[in-house]
Amino acid sequence: MGRGREANLGLELRGALRAFGFPPVAKARRDGLLAVGGDLGPERLLVAYANGIFPWPSSGSESLPWFCPSPRTVIVPGEISVNRSTRRVVRRAPFTLTYDRAFPEVIAACATVPRDDDGTWITPAMLQAYIRLHELGFAHSVEAWNGPKLVGGLYGVSLGGAFFGESMFHLESDASKVALVDLLDQLHMWDFQLVDCQMTTPHVRRLGAVELPQPQFQARLAKALERDTRRGPWERVR
Repeated sequence: MGRGREANLGLELRGALRAFGFPPVAKARRDGLLAVGGDLGPERLLVAYANGIFPWPSSGSESLPWFCPSPRTVIVPGEISVNRSTRRVVRRAPFTLTYDRAFPEVIAACATVPRDDDGTWITPAMLQAYIRLHELGFAHSVEAWNGPKLVGGLYGVSLGGAFFGESMFHLESDASKVALVDLLDQLHMWDFQLVDCQMTTPHVRRLGAVELPQPQFQARLAKALERDTRRGPWERVR
Protein backbone atom coordinates (compact mmCIF):
# COMPACT_ATOMS: atom_id res chain seq x y z
CA MET A 1 0.00 0.00 0.00
CA GLY A 2 1.59 3.26 -1.12
CA ARG A 3 1.20 6.72 0.32
CA GLY A 4 -0.66 9.69 -1.09
CA ARG A 5 -4.20 10.02 -2.40
CA GLU A 6 -5.88 7.00 -3.96
CA ALA A 7 -9.04 7.30 -6.06
CA ASN A 8 -11.90 4.89 -5.35
CA LEU A 9 -9.87 2.80 -2.90
CA GLY A 10 -12.85 2.85 -0.57
CA LEU A 11 -15.19 1.49 -3.22
CA GLU A 12 -12.73 -1.31 -4.01
CA LEU A 13 -12.62 -2.25 -0.35
CA ARG A 14 -16.39 -2.05 -0.14
CA GLY A 15 -16.65 -4.70 -2.83
CA ALA A 16 -14.44 -7.14 -0.91
CA LEU A 17 -16.85 -7.76 1.98
CA ARG A 18 -17.55 -11.43 1.35
CA ALA A 19 -13.93 -12.24 0.57
CA PHE A 20 -13.19 -11.62 4.25
CA GLY A 21 -16.10 -13.70 5.51
CA PHE A 22 -18.45 -10.90 6.53
CA PRO A 23 -22.17 -11.43 5.95
CA PRO A 24 -24.25 -8.64 4.36
CA VAL A 25 -24.62 -5.72 6.76
CA ALA A 26 -28.41 -6.13 6.67
CA LYS A 27 -27.90 -9.34 8.64
CA ALA A 28 -26.74 -7.47 11.76
CA ARG A 29 -28.69 -8.25 14.91
CA ARG A 30 -30.82 -5.64 16.63
CA ASP A 31 -27.91 -4.85 18.98
CA GLY A 32 -25.64 -4.29 15.96
CA LEU A 33 -23.63 -7.51 16.18
CA LEU A 34 -22.86 -8.75 12.66
CA ALA A 35 -20.06 -11.31 12.93
CA VAL A 36 -17.62 -12.93 15.34
CA GLY A 37 -14.08 -14.04 14.64
CA GLY A 38 -11.29 -13.15 12.24
CA ASP A 39 -8.22 -11.07 12.87
CA LEU A 40 -7.26 -7.40 13.06
CA GLY A 41 -5.10 -7.33 9.95
CA PRO A 42 -5.09 -4.01 8.08
CA GLU A 43 -6.89 -5.37 5.01
CA ARG A 44 -9.75 -6.83 7.07
CA LEU A 45 -10.06 -3.63 9.10
CA LEU A 46 -10.20 -1.44 6.00
CA VAL A 47 -12.77 -3.69 4.31
CA ALA A 48 -14.84 -3.56 7.49
CA TYR A 49 -14.76 0.24 7.74
CA ALA A 50 -15.56 0.63 4.04
CA ASN A 51 -18.77 -1.28 4.74
CA GLY A 52 -19.66 0.50 7.98
CA ILE A 53 -18.45 -2.32 10.23
CA PHE A 54 -16.12 -1.93 13.20
CA PRO A 55 -14.58 -4.26 15.82
CA TRP A 56 -15.74 -3.83 19.39
CA PRO A 57 -14.11 -6.32 21.77
CA SER A 58 -15.39 -6.75 25.29
CA SER A 59 -13.59 -7.95 28.39
CA GLY A 60 -13.56 -11.71 28.67
CA SER A 61 -14.53 -12.26 25.03
CA GLU A 62 -12.48 -14.98 23.34
CA SER A 63 -13.60 -14.18 19.78
CA LEU A 64 -13.54 -10.79 18.09
CA PRO A 65 -17.03 -9.26 17.62
CA TRP A 66 -17.81 -6.97 14.67
CA PHE A 67 -20.68 -4.49 14.80
CA CYS A 68 -22.79 -2.58 12.30
CA PRO A 69 -25.51 -0.87 14.36
CA SER A 70 -28.65 0.82 13.12
CA PRO A 71 -29.45 3.62 13.46
CA ARG A 72 -25.97 5.08 12.93
CA THR A 73 -24.83 8.40 14.38
CA VAL A 74 -23.02 10.69 11.96
CA ILE A 75 -21.87 14.29 11.72
CA VAL A 76 -21.65 16.14 8.42
CA PRO A 77 -18.56 18.38 8.88
CA GLY A 78 -20.09 21.32 7.01
CA GLU A 79 -23.27 21.16 9.06
CA ILE A 80 -21.95 21.14 12.61
CA SER A 81 -23.68 23.27 15.19
CA VAL A 82 -21.22 24.89 17.59
CA ASN A 83 -22.84 27.26 20.06
CA ARG A 84 -21.24 30.47 21.25
CA SER A 85 -20.05 29.08 24.55
CA THR A 86 -18.26 26.18 22.86
CA ARG A 87 -16.65 28.48 20.29
CA ARG A 88 -15.54 30.70 23.16
CA VAL A 89 -13.97 27.70 24.87
CA VAL A 90 -12.18 26.77 21.63
CA ARG A 91 -10.84 30.30 21.14
CA ARG A 92 -9.64 30.72 24.71
CA ALA A 93 -8.31 27.22 25.29
CA PRO A 94 -4.59 27.17 26.14
CA PHE A 95 -3.93 24.15 23.92
CA THR A 96 -1.66 23.71 20.93
CA LEU A 97 -3.21 21.34 18.40
CA THR A 98 -1.32 18.98 16.13
CA TYR A 99 -2.20 16.13 13.78
CA ASP A 100 -0.47 12.74 13.58
CA ARG A 101 2.36 13.82 15.88
CA ALA A 102 1.73 11.30 18.67
CA PHE A 103 -0.65 8.61 17.44
CA PRO A 104 0.67 5.78 19.68
CA GLU A 105 0.47 8.04 22.73
CA VAL A 106 -3.10 9.11 21.90
CA ILE A 107 -4.46 5.59 21.44
CA ALA A 108 -2.62 4.41 24.54
CA ALA A 109 -4.18 7.25 26.54
CA CYS A 110 -7.63 6.41 25.16
CA ALA A 111 -7.09 2.84 26.36
CA THR A 112 -5.98 3.75 29.89
CA VAL A 113 -7.90 6.87 30.91
CA PRO A 114 -10.57 5.93 33.51
CA ARG A 115 -14.13 5.85 32.16
CA ASP A 116 -17.61 5.60 33.62
CA ASP A 117 -18.33 2.30 31.85
CA ASP A 118 -16.84 -1.14 32.45
CA GLY A 119 -13.46 -0.44 30.93
CA THR A 120 -11.89 -0.19 27.51
CA TRP A 121 -12.38 -2.06 24.26
CA ILE A 122 -8.89 -1.02 23.18
CA THR A 123 -7.11 -4.28 23.89
CA PRO A 124 -3.36 -4.66 23.31
CA ALA A 125 -4.16 -6.33 19.97
CA MET A 126 -6.43 -3.41 18.98
CA LEU A 127 -3.75 -0.91 19.97
CA GLN A 128 -1.15 -2.58 17.77
CA ALA A 129 -3.59 -2.99 14.87
CA TYR A 130 -4.46 0.70 14.75
CA ILE A 131 -0.85 1.76 15.11
CA ARG A 132 -0.23 -0.36 12.01
CA LEU A 133 -3.11 1.40 10.21
CA HIS A 134 -1.53 4.70 11.20
CA GLU A 135 1.81 3.60 9.78
CA LEU A 136 0.01 2.75 6.52
CA GLY A 137 -1.55 6.24 6.46
CA PHE A 138 -5.18 5.33 7.20
CA ALA A 139 -5.50 6.04 10.94
CA HIS A 140 -5.02 9.56 12.25
CA SER A 141 -4.83 11.40 15.53
CA VAL A 142 -5.44 14.92 16.76
CA GLU A 143 -3.39 15.97 19.78
CA ALA A 144 -4.03 18.75 22.30
CA TRP A 145 -0.92 19.93 24.15
CA ASN A 146 -0.50 22.23 27.11
CA GLY A 147 3.13 23.13 26.79
CA PRO A 148 5.05 19.88 26.34
CA LYS A 149 2.30 17.76 27.93
CA LEU A 150 -0.24 15.77 25.92
CA VAL A 151 -3.54 16.56 27.65
CA GLY A 152 -6.17 15.36 25.19
CA GLY A 153 -6.87 14.03 21.76
CA LEU A 154 -8.73 11.60 19.56
CA TYR A 155 -8.08 9.09 16.81
CA GLY A 156 -9.96 7.42 13.97
CA VAL A 157 -9.75 5.90 10.51
CA SER A 158 -10.04 7.76 7.19
CA LEU A 159 -11.25 6.38 3.86
CA GLY A 160 -12.39 8.50 0.94
CA GLY A 161 -14.49 11.37 2.23
CA ALA A 162 -15.38 9.54 5.46
CA PHE A 163 -13.75 9.69 8.88
CA PHE A 164 -14.59 6.96 11.38
CA GLY A 165 -14.14 8.28 14.90
CA GLU A 166 -12.90 5.70 17.37
CA SER A 167 -12.09 7.24 20.75
CA MET A 168 -10.98 10.36 22.57
CA PHE A 169 -9.51 11.28 25.94
CA HIS A 170 -8.76 14.32 28.04
CA LEU A 171 -6.57 14.98 31.05
CA GLU A 172 -7.56 18.65 31.23
CA SER A 173 -11.03 20.11 30.88
CA ASP A 174 -12.22 20.69 27.29
CA ALA A 175 -9.07 19.27 25.66
CA SER A 176 -10.86 16.55 23.70
CA LYS A 177 -13.75 18.89 22.87
CA VAL A 178 -11.36 21.44 21.35
CA ALA A 179 -9.60 18.69 19.39
CA LEU A 180 -12.89 17.40 17.97
CA VAL A 181 -14.17 20.82 16.91
CA ASP A 182 -10.85 21.54 15.23
CA LEU A 183 -10.97 18.21 13.39
CA LEU A 184 -14.50 18.87 12.16
CA ASP A 185 -13.44 22.28 10.84
CA GLN A 186 -10.42 20.68 9.14
CA LEU A 187 -12.49 17.91 7.56
CA HIS A 188 -14.91 20.52 6.23
CA MET A 189 -11.99 22.33 4.58
CA TRP A 190 -11.00 19.02 2.96
CA ASP A 191 -14.60 18.43 1.80
CA PHE A 192 -15.17 15.30 3.86
CA GLN A 193 -18.79 14.21 3.67
CA LEU A 194 -19.36 12.40 6.93
CA VAL A 195 -17.90 11.54 10.31
CA ASP A 196 -19.08 8.21 11.67
CA CYS A 197 -19.60 8.57 15.42
CA GLN A 198 -20.86 4.98 15.72
CA MET A 199 -22.99 5.74 18.77
CA THR A 200 -24.85 8.78 20.05
CA THR A 201 -23.46 10.76 22.99
CA PRO A 202 -24.70 14.08 24.38
CA HIS A 203 -21.50 15.75 23.15
CA VAL A 204 -21.82 14.75 19.49
CA ARG A 205 -25.56 15.45 19.56
CA ARG A 206 -24.83 19.03 20.65
CA LEU A 207 -22.54 19.35 17.61
CA GLY A 208 -25.36 18.43 15.25
CA ALA A 209 -25.00 14.65 15.01
CA VAL A 210 -27.95 12.83 13.47
CA GLU A 211 -29.04 9.21 13.49
CA LEU A 212 -29.46 7.49 10.14
CA PRO A 213 -31.15 4.16 9.46
CA GLN A 214 -28.83 1.55 8.02
CA PRO A 215 -29.84 1.89 4.33
CA GLN A 216 -29.43 5.67 4.41
CA PHE A 217 -26.10 5.44 6.21
CA GLN A 218 -24.78 2.89 3.72
CA ALA A 219 -25.83 5.07 0.78
CA ARG A 220 -24.05 8.11 2.24
CA LEU A 221 -20.99 6.05 3.03
CA ALA A 222 -20.79 4.67 -0.51
CA LYS A 223 -21.02 8.24 -1.85
CA ALA A 224 -18.25 9.42 0.48
CA LEU A 225 -16.02 6.56 -0.62
CA GLU A 226 -16.10 7.81 -4.20
CA ARG A 227 -13.63 10.47 -3.05
CA ASP A 228 -9.87 10.04 -3.03
CA THR A 229 -8.44 8.71 0.22
CA ARG A 230 -6.23 11.31 1.89
CA ARG A 231 -3.53 9.12 3.36
CA GLY A 232 -1.31 10.35 6.15
CA PRO A 233 0.50 11.87 7.76
CA TRP A 234 -1.95 14.75 8.00
CA GLU A 235 -0.98 18.36 8.55
CA ARG A 236 -3.22 20.89 10.25
CA VAL A 237 -4.18 23.65 7.79
CA ARG A 238 -5.29 27.07 9.02
